Amino acid sequence: MTPRTDLLALTPDTLAALANRGLVKRAVKELDAGAGPDVSDDGDGTVRGRFPDGTEAVLPAGADLDAGSCTCGAPGLCRHRIGLVLAYRRAAAGDAAGGAAGAAAGTVPAVPTTAAPDTAAPATAAPATAAPEVTPQDATPPGHAAPAPAAQDRTAPDRAVTDRAATDGPAAPGAPAPGVPSAAVGDWSPGDVDDEALAALVGARAFAAARRSFDRGYTAHVHRPGDGEPAARVELPTCTVRFPVPGELRHAIVDAAAPLRGEMTALAVWAFRAADARGAREPHAHVEVGGRAVLRPAAAAAFGAAAGVVDELLLEGAVHAGPVLGGSLRRVRAELSAASLHWPAEAAEELAEQVEAYAARDARHHPLRHALLLAELHARHRACASPLATGVEEAGETALRRVRLTALGCRISGSRRTGAPPAGGRPGASPNEGWDRTAEVFLAHADARTVLVLRRRWESPEGPAPTGHALASRRLLGTTLGALATANVVTESASRTASRVVSLARSRIAPMSVTPVGDSWSGLSEPLLVRDLGARLHRRDGLPPRPVRPRVAAEDVGVVEVSAVEDVGYDPAEQRLEAVVRDAAGNRALVSAAHNPLAPGALDALAHAMEGRSGEVRFVSGSLRRSGGRIVVEPIAVRTAGTLVVPDLAPDPDPASGDALTPTGITRHPSDPLAEALDTALAALADAAHHGLRHVPPAVRGRLEEAAAHLARTGLTTAAGLVRAFLSVLHSRGPSAAVGPWTDAQLHLLVSVELHEEDLGAGGRR
Repeated sequence: MTPRTDLLALTPDTLAALANRGLVKRAVKELDAGAGPDVSDDGDGTVRGRFPDGTEAVLPAGADLDAGSCTCGAPGLCRHRIGLVLAYRRAAAGDAAGGAAGAAAGTVPAVPTTAAPDTAAPATAAPATAAPEVTPQDATPPGHAAPAPAAQDRTAPDRAVTDRAATDGPAAPGAPAPGVPSAAVGDWSPGDVDDEALAALVGARAFAAARRSFDRGYTAHVHRPGDGEPAARVELPTCTVRFPVPGELRHAIVDAAAPLRGEMTALAVWAFRAADARGAREPHAHVEVGGRAVLRPAAAAAFGAAAGVVDELLLEGAVHAGPVLGGSLRRVRAELSAASLHWPAEAAEELAEQVEAYAARDARHHPLRHALLLAELHARHRACASPLATGVEEAGETALRRVRLTALGCRISGSRRTGAPPAGGRPGASPNEGWDRTAEVFLAHADARTVLVLRRRWESPEGPAPTGHALASRRLLGTTLGALATANVVTESASRTASRVVSLARSRIAPMSVTPVGDSWSGLSEPLLVRDLGARLHRRDGLPPRPVRPRVAAEDVGVVEVSAVEDVGYDPAEQRLEAVVRDAAGNRALVSAAHNPLAPGALDALAHAMEGRSGEVRFVSGSLRRSGGRIVVEPIAVRTAGTLVVPDLAPDPDPASGDALTPTGITRHPSDPLAEALDTALAALADAAHHGLRHVPPAVRGRLEEAAAHLARTGLTTAAGLVRAFLSVLHSRGPSAAVGPWTDAQLHLLVSVELHEEDLGAGGRR
């Protein structure tokens, strides 16, 4: 009889993702105690298990675990069905060790002799009647019985399938999975499954919803198994889908809530299909799936209105922008969001905050950031035909199923504001002062292999501003910020946005569990756990430029496994701490942190941790980037052998303790003439945008001329020509005509900076 290779592929980790780790541990404990089930096979692939207490669990052939049954009556996936899977796997291992004795006795089915109790079935295991492998080049287009014309897009879902699915409904739980190729699973792709089989699996309603998302267009990151990837995986804008069982979609793990499971599975399959259509099956691919060539009329109108407001802001500048212009930015942000143009909407929101921050004399205003946002909105408008640039038309938030999140630390930001004098106050009265603080808790979603961000903001119009250490004791979600930043969180009341910002809620029905993080970092998988910094950053090199790629929070955050700390230094002039470390692969990296006035104890805590005062440094979480050809880690937290240190929440330093940082100096690296020329030009263009193109002072014009000359001297002639073209148009045709040339120069310089860093990184790998 044919073994259930789908059950053999369900490892304990996969079962924990399908249910929860507690049920798996309990099932394993019962098996170890001899309280496991007697396993039998009906001959049609149905597996049964009878437990010592009389409970009977049944797993029909061709069905997922949820479609199974159990007499225990527990809602959802119970421990008995999990125990039956584990027992079946153990029986397989016993059959391998003892020959065919178990099969002859009729107690267990014959199974591949290479199976092991806690490992997936080997990729070479396939049914005896395996069909020839189907490749993208010679595959029949999904949902069609005969080959389609060469011009037909194989990545598109079959339109006829929806009508059939509407009448046929979901596949029967006991039916074998149709349409799944039975070729060797080593090269299997979820995209090989045809649309008829997909619609039968997910059901008519989910398939139709997925097709609507396909029509709108979306982006996805596709990861194939191998080199640290145990299973095929797709990162969709609002969730992650994994396919742990080769050749089977029924056991797909979707971290969205149950009602969205079928729709997200279909979107993931189409993402793989789009990646397969490229020919070479790359291990990691960023794809754009579906979508129309033009925006819908309402979306195009909203984007056009936003571009007009951005032009006016560029002409007036933050210095001369009044409250009407700020209100216009808020209005177009709402219109963009209503049109499901998420990335432009987020950029418009941030731009509005920059304008308001300048008006309030808030330290959050940065001219360089202001200029970058102006250019980004124009870049996304120019590339509006691509869902990559506009943001997929998905729901603002997606509810997640039961998730386990591992905290990677916390960062504190904020400002002190100085506004206008109090209303009715006497002349010369002190202006109002206020403060705001934002805590960002970084949470690793191990099953989805992504980092989510939980944000909480506090503000007050008066009073002393709290430091990071004071905020650590503030209550948040039934615990404290300090505890949450160093905890494992298990919850069924979570949702996430397309930009990977997560919201958690307290629930009496499904309470949230918060426990110390312990040694959880060591159990993370790549790319969350980084053992080779060079390889991790190399994977990012093929992404589109930042001005048009998805706005994903914590995109560059990871946990670096540290093999050695070579040097720790502090420069009091720059108020910067730097430490040279090596990762597990031997790559050298610079852990660099500047003084944060909102967390005065951060550098002291970081220095003590990196010097090994609380034990050997094992991991550092942080943002990963390149700078001047070096790998730089901006730390969030440090895991030592003794504790987890979150610098931004560390106690404020005690001047009387005599334990202040000792100036030791840090290594000065040679200047980079190309980077200096690019940075100088970007700063000059940002000054022009800050004052407004209608109000560019002569001094700023002079700086722009000098910047163009500097670019030309370093060989960046195209960049120099664009800056000079902007100045020429500004002088000859006026400010309104100079909006386009300013944008051209700004975008060219921004992309040049990215490419220069990538080139330096590639030189470091050679």
